[in-house]
Amino acid sequence: MPRPRLTVKPEVMSPVGGEAQLRAAVEAGADAVFFGVNPLQRGLGQTGRADGTGAAQKLGFHARAKVGFEAEALPEIMRGLHARGVMGFVTFNVLVFDRELREAERQLIHLAESGVDALIVQDHGIARLAQQICPDLPIHGSTQMSITSAEGAEFARRFGASRVVLGRELSLRDIERIANQTDMELETFVHGALCVSYSGQCFSSEAWGGRSANRGQCAQACRLPYEMIVDGLKRDLGDARYLLSPGDLYALHQVPELVRIGVNCLKIEGRYKDAEFVALTTAAYRKAVDEAWAGLPLSVTAQEEQDLEQVYSRGLGPHFMSGTDHQKVVRGRAPRHRGVRVGTVTGLTERGVLVELEQEVRAGDGLVFDPANWRTPEGREEGGFVYQVNEAEGRAQRAEGKNSRLRVVELRFGRGAVDPARVRVGDPVWRTQDPTLVARVKPLLEAGDPLYTRPIDAFFVGRVGEVPALTLTDELGHTVTALGDAPLSEARNRALDADGLSEQLGKLGGTGYHLRDLQTELVGAGFLPVSALNALRREAVTLLTEARRLAPARQIAPKLTAALAGTLAGAAAPAASTSKLHVLVRTPEQLDAALAEQPDSITLDYLELYGLKPSVEKVRAAGIPVRVASPRILKPTEQNLQKFLLGLEAGILVRSGGLLEGLQAEQVAPHPTSPSGEGKTPELTGDFSLNAANVLTARALLDLGLSRLTPTHDLNAAQIAELAGLVGPERLEVIAYQHLPVFHTEHCVFCRFLSSGTDYTNCGHPCESHKIALRDERGVSHPVMADVGCRNTVFEGRPQVAAAHLSTWLQAGLRDFRLEFVHESPEQVAAVTQAHRAYLSGEISSAELEKRLAAVSDQGVTEGSLFVPEGFEVLPALPML
Repeated sequence: MPRPRLTVKPEVMSPVGGEAQLRAAVEAGADAVFFGVNPLQRGLGQTGRADGTGAAQKLGFHARAKVGFEAEALPEIMRGLHARGVMGFVTFNVLVFDRELREAERQLIHLAESGVDALIVQDHGIARLAQQICPDLPIHGSTQMSITSAEGAEFARRFGASRVVLGRELSLRDIERIANQTDMELETFVHGALCVSYSGQCFSSEAWGGRSANRGQCAQACRLPYEMIVDGLKRDLGDARYLLSPGDLYALHQVPELVRIGVNCLKIEGRYKDAEFVALTTAAYRKAVDEAWAGLPLSVTAQEEQDLEQVYSRGLGPHFMSGTDHQKVVRGRAPRHRGVRVGTVTGLTERGVLVELEQEVRAGDGLVFDPANWRTPEGREEGGFVYQVNEAEGRAQRAEGKNSRLRVVELRFGRGAVDPARVRVGDPVWRTQDPTLVARVKPLLEAGDPLYTRPIDAFFVGRVGEVPALTLTDELGHTVTALGDAPLSEARNRALDADGLSEQLGKLGGTGYHLRDLQTELVGAGFLPVSALNALRREAVTLLTEARRLAPARQIAPKLTAALAGTLAGAAAPAASTSKLHVLVRTPEQLDAALAEQPDSITLDYLELYGLKPSVEKVRAAGIPVRVASPRILKPTEQNLQKFLLGLEAGILVRSGGLLEGLQAEQVAPHPTSPSGEGKTPELTGDFSLNAANVLTARALLDLGLSRLTPTHDLNAAQIAELAGLVGPERLEVIAYQHLPVFHTEHCVFCRFLSSGTDYTNCGHPCESHKIALRDERGVSHPVMADVGCRNTVFEGRPQVAAAHLSTWLQAGLRDFRLEFVHESPEQVAAVTQAHRAYLSGEISSAELEKRLAAVSDQGVTEGSLFVPEGFEVLPALPML
C-alpha cells in the first residue's frame, strides 16, 4: 500500500528557452524553471538520426532542439537561480541511441556537477543510469513516458524516478485517483500547447520526415490540414480542416482542485515561447497557487484572462482536465495562434473593412481576418496593423439575443496590407498583437531590481559591550550569521528597539529578499549607528546569498562501463536456425485468413476486447500459439483490463509500462512453454511503445519477465541489427510489415465528426459502424482505428516494409518477424504472409518480395522509419560502445 500523500504547496514551473525567458520566469515568481542544455564543446551529443559517419549534430539530449543553454554556462546559471530561490530542472527527455551512451554519461556527469536540481528523463535506461551516476540527483519521469496511472508512476520509480509528469489527457478525477494510490511526486501541465498524440507515442515525424518526436525533432504534422474519408467518401467538414490540431490548455480555474488533490508541481508548457508569454503565464499561476494555498477564491480579472489569451492561444480551455468533450478539444478551424476574437466582418468600404466589434480595437493593433482557409488552401490569411479606427455612422447593429448594441467601425490598414478581395462578410476578426499588453508586462521584463522576493527570518542579538550578531534564515533552511565590527555602546538618547531594528533590517530592496519575521535579544540600552546596522545587514545578506549559490555536495561517479558489463553478459547466444512469422490481425476476417496460412503465432488486436475469447479459442484449436495485444494507454479506471487479459490465458503483447508494472505485482512470469496460453503464466512480449532504443533500456525491460521485445520505431533498420548484437537476437521480435502508428490520441475523430456526442457515453459508437481515413495534402489516405478505451490511432496509409533490410537482420541473428495488418482484406493478409514466407525459405529475393508487397498495396509501400542514412554501417557491439 502506498504511504499517505503529504499535501504540499505546489511548485509553479515555467518554461525557459533563453536568457530573457529565464529573467521573466524568476521575476514573475516561478518556483522552478525547466530548460535544455546543449552539449559541452569538447564533445558531441546528437538528437538527429545517427548517420555513422562521425558527423554528429551539436545538439543536446532534450526535446526542444532549437533552444537551450550552453553547457559551459550551466554552473553559473544554476548559482544565479539558487540565489533567487528558484530550482533549475534540466530536460534530458529524448531516447538515447547505443552509439550515444558514452556521450550521454559525460553529459549526465556535467549536469550533476553543475548543481541542477533534477533531470526530466524519458528513456528508462538513461533514468536508471543517471540515478546510478549520482544517487543524490532527483530524476523526474517525463510526460514522454506516457504515465497515466499509479502503476505507470510506480514503473518509473523502478528506474529511479522520484517524480512523474502525468499525461495531459487525464481528468482531475483521474489525477486524484492516481494521487490516492501512490506517494510518488506528481507533476501536471496546466497551460500551453497540447499534443494531439500521447507524448512518447507519436511517430508521424518519424514516418513522414525521418525526424523523430522522441528525439526532439517534432515536425508538427498534427497542425496540417486533412480531409476525412468516411466509408470511402469524402465528408464535408465545413471549416474544420485541421482535424488533429487541438486548442491550448488553460487550467487556471482548476488550480484550487489541483492544490486540494496534492499535486506537487504545476507546469507551464512553452520553451519556444517568448518572454512576454513566460511572464504573464507565470504571474497568473503564481497568484492562483498562492490564493488557493491560503484558502482564498481565485481572483483573476477579465483583463488578466484576456492577456493570457492574447499573448498566445489556439483557443484556451481546460480540455481533458475538466473531463472529455471531443467537440471542444479540436475546433479544427486553424492550427496557429489566434489571440483574442474582437469582432466579425460586416462589410467593405472603399478604403477599409467594416467590423462589428466584440472587443475594443485601437490603432496599432495587429489583426487577422480568419477565412478558415476555405478559400486560401495555402494557408495565407489577410491581416496587418490597424492605423485608423473610424466610427461607422448609422451602422450600429443589435447583437443577436442581447439587449446591448455592438459597435460597428471602419478599420483602415497600411497601403497593400489587406487585399479586400480576400475578406468577406462573416469572417471572424482576431487580434494577434496588442501593443498595450507589452506595456502591462514591461515591468516584469525590464526590472532593474528583483521584483519577486523570497522571505527571510532575522534574529538580532545586541548586548551592550559585545559585538552585535545578525542571523538570517531563508525559506530553504540556509542559516548565516554576520558579526558587527565593534561592540554596542550605551545609548545616550534612543536605544535600539524591535521597531527600529525591523524598519532598518527590512530595507532589503535590490536583494531578492523580504523580511518576514524578526526576533530580537536585547540586553542593556544599546546603541548602534545606522551605518553600522546597514553594513551588518548587507554582510548577512551577502553571506546568505553565497550560501544559496553553493552547488550541493554530491557523490558522482561514472557507471556506464559497469552497467554495460552486466547488461552485455549472455548477449552472444547462438542464433536460432529457423525463422518465425508472427501475424497480428485486427478483425475476425483477417484472423480467418491468417489461420489458413498457419503462422508461428497470431496476435489479436481487436477494437472490442470483450469479443476476444472466441477468437483466442479458435486460434488455440488450430494449434497455433496465440497472443492478445493490450492497449497502449491504461487510465486508473481501466486497470480491470489487466485481470481480463490474464483471464484469457493467452500470451500478452505488453504495450504500456503501467501494465508491465501491474503484471509484476501479479507475480506473472513467462512460462517456458506456454505462448499459446497453456498454464497460468502467459508469455509476455514487450511492444514498440515501451520505447526501447538502447541496450540499457532493452535489457532492463527484458529482466521484468518479457520473453522478447520489439524495439522502438525510432531506430532505423541498422540500429535494430546493432541492438540485436547487444541484447541477443533471440530476445528481439522485429516488425517486417506494418502501417506505422503515426498518432495515438485520446481525441476521438469518430465522436467529433460523426456524432454530436461528447464522449463514449453519448456518441453512439460510430467507430463500430464506419471506417475512417484521413487524407493528407499528398493524397495519401491514413486509416483511423479506435481501441477499447476509445483512443484513436492514425496509421500510415502505406505499409512500411523491411524487405531491403531482411538480409541484414538475418545476418544479425534475428529470427522472429512480425507482420501487422490494419485495414487489409483477407486476400491481402494471405498474399503478404505468403510473400514473406517465400523470402524466408529462399524462394524469392528481397527485391521480388518488395515488388510483391507493392503490388498488394493500393497506395504503394514505404521504407519509413527503417531508412538507413548513407554511410551508416552496422558496427559490432564492443567497438560501438
